[in-house]
Amino acid sequence: MTFLDQIRTAARKRAAYRRTLSELRAMSVDTALDLDIYPGDAATIARHAVYGR
Repeated sequence: MTFLDQIRTAARKRAAYRRTLSELRAMSVDTALDLDIYPGDAATIARHAVYGR
């Protein structure tokens, strides 16, 4: 993988992370709790979803 490919991949993952985080934060508290998601864990959940860590 070339350096430019690595930059593109990182940018795509960052965009996916930001999108996922935005969606989780936009979710109502009632919906989040129904899905067993604590709203304060949005960043951690988004990071796991995109980066797998």
